[in-house]
Amino acid sequence: MNSSNVTVIGLQWGDEGKGKIVDALAGVSKYVVRFCGGANAGHTVEVGDQKYALHLIPCGVLTEGVTNVVGNGVAFDPAVACEEIAGLEARGIMLGPDNMIVSANAHMVMPWHKTEDILSEKALADGKKIGTTARGIGPCYADKARRSTAIRTGELLDTEKLSARIREIAAIKNKYFQALYDQAPLDADGIIADYIEYARSLGPLIANTGAILRQAITDGEAILFEGGQGSMLDIDHGTYPFVTSSPVTACGVPTGAGIAPSAIGIVVGLIKAYTTRVGAGPFPSEQDNQTGEYLREKGHEYGTTTGRPRRCGWFDATAVRYAADITGELALSLLDVLSGLDELKICTGYIVDGEKMTQFDPAVMDRAECVYETLPGWSQDITACKTYDELPEAARNYVDTVERIVGRTIGFISVGPERTQTIFHNTKVKGLK
Repeated sequence: MNSSNVTVIGLQWGDEGKGKIVDALAGVSKYVVRFCGGANAGHTVEVGDQKYALHLIPCGVLTEGVTNVVGNGVAFDPAVACEEIAGLEARGIMLGPDNMIVSANAHMVMPWHKTEDILSEKALADGKKIGTTARGIGPCYADKARRSTAIRTGELLDTEKLSARIREIAAIKNKYFQALYDQAPLDADGIIADYIEYARSLGPLIANTGAILRQAITDGEAILFEGGQGSMLDIDHGTYPFVTSSPVTACGVPTGAGIAPSAIGIVVGLIKAYTTRVGAGPFPSEQDNQTGEYLREKGHEYGTTTGRPRRCGWFDATAVRYAADITGELALSLLDVLSGLDELKICTGYIVDGEKMTQFDPAVMDRAECVYETLPGWSQDITACKTYDELPEAARNYVDTVERIVGRTIGFISVGPERTQTIFHNTKVKGLK
């Protein structure tokens, strides 16, 4: 294992605050790498009085001297990338080949993917809808597996061949959309014009990122792998079918970045002090009541990418323990949101069909009822706390209880959205100040 490398993974249903932890760790890294997902994953970072919402661009872009890498496992949307780069440059953050590279093997999100995402979701009956963000991610990965109708970013480097591929695939998609949805045909000429323009902007950034990262590992340079979504949304290990379309646990790093499994380094699993979920799917500890509303408003639980309100509930330690079994240390975020609640609850197991169950099983979560441990809350504002000992006794007790039930140490505790509002607790990550 390369101990100088770090992998940050969400252990719940996403929105755990990974962007802030990645930003905090970027200062001890040479590379920050996105390896999964696409523009459906929004990371929010606050530096001083500046707030940044990032989607495809890795969070290391806010730290000088870091090379940001979009790996081959990402569903790369050139339109979103160009818009995001322009927005960052307008704020004085310049991007070029010296600090931003994109894998030539990353598959591109095309307009027909977004069309298919919307149409297929709309066609599903109520109760069967996935809750997609309509960003074209699932259809992009489906074409990646289908192969004959996929386009990779490296094809932006030859616009003549790219134009021919777009015409060929658009003709196939038009037949498909017309037959299934009676949809008007795609404008292939318009798509070609757009992607030729993207090629001019993004062409200099396209590289063999896998080779670059493997050489960096050989040279002993520190790499930070930035996860998207959360483990409960993993295509294989999440609450299927209400999941995302890529492997988002640490298991997905080697294939999504093009590196050896031994190089993922220390794995930090990020958890919220409570639980949230966007879209459809089982959520045993959900509080569709005043408590859930309190958590939503105080935690500003609205999607970075979509603006959709998130479903909120108590911390589900059983689900986190399941995800943590393929992780290392934990990072606890948004602890400050719990301030002001008289009592707190942690789900320690489930009742399924009248039987007690202490292990998480994605297949039965739609009929699971939570068994809770109740703890006292605290009223103090903890956003100015710099050390673990400065936290109120009840907050320390909550942290200790999470460690005990999940069976993992908590390395970081976030007590506010700003970069400096992070307590380094029991972390094994080196070089932090």
